Amino acid sequence: MPVTIKSAREIELMRAAGKILGKVHQDLGKALKPGMTTLEIDRIGEEMIRSFGCIPSFKNYNGYPASVCVSVNDEVVHGIPTAKRTIQEGDIVSLDIGVIYKGYHSDAARTHGIGEISENAKQLIQRTRECFFAGIQYAVAGNHLHQMSAAINDYADKFGYGVVRDLVGHGIGSHLHEDPEIPNFRKLTRGIRLRPGMTLAVEPMINEGTAHVDWLDDDWTVVTRDGKLSAHYENTILITNGRPEILSITEDEIAEGIWIPEEKA
Repeated sequence: MPVTIKSAREIELMRAAGKILGKVHQDLGKALKPGMTTLEIDRIGEEMIRSFGCIPSFKNYNGYPASVCVSVNDEVVHGIPTAKRTIQEGDIVSLDIGVIYKGYHSDAARTHGIGEISENAKQLIQRTRECFFAGIQYAVAGNHLHQMSAAINDYADKFGYGVVRDLVGHGIGSHLHEDPEIPNFRKLTRGIRLRPGMTLAVEPMINEGTAHVDWLDDDWTVVTRDGKLSAHYENTILITNGRPEILSITEDEIAEGIWIPEEKA
C-alpha cells in the first residue's frame, strides 16, 4: 500500500492510541516479577488493553495467539506466552504490544530487567533505547528515511553489537503494518523523503553478539543464533514540521527526561 499521510482527525486518534499504549507499557513493566509465567504477563497485558476500550493489535494477527509478545533473554521478538515459561531473577524480558483505538493502531516495545541483572544486560537495554533516539534525530520532514536507519546502525556499531537485519520497523495507522519498511541498518539507497503526517513504528532490535537470528519451530519466536541476549525498543512516532512526536512514550520516560514533548520544550 502507498505510504499514507494522516489527517488531523487520524493523528488525534493515533495520539490517543499511543497514550494508552504508553500507560499499558508503564504499568505492565512495573508488574513484572520473578516467578510470573509469560502467559500471566499476557493475561494482565490484555486486561489492561481492554480496560481502556482498546483491542489488542496482535491477538490472532496472522495467527499469533496472544496479545503481548513476551521475549526472554536470547529471544529477539515474537515470543509466544505460555504457562510453561517462568521469568526469573536476572532475566531480561522484552514486551512488544500493540493496541487498536477506534480503528487506529499504536505499536511499542520495551525491554525490562527482572530484579538484579548483569552489567552487560543493563548496558544492552540502555544502548538499545539510545539507538532509537539516535535514529529519530533524523525523523524530520525533508530528510530521507534511511538517514534514520544509518544512525541507528552507527550507534549500535560503537559497542560492537549485532543489528538484526531480518526484521524491520514499519509504517502504521489504520493497519498494523503499512509502508514503508524501516530498516535499523545502513542501506545503499536513501529511502523515501519524510513528510509531515507520516506515522512510523521505529524499533531497533539489537543483539549482544551476532546479528544473525533463527526462527523456532513455532514459526514465531525469533532467537539470536549465538544464544546471547537481545533487546528491543520501539515507539510509534509522528513526522511533523519540526521535531518528531513520540506517540507512545511513557509518563515515566518523560519524567526521566529522555524526551521532552514539543509542547514542553
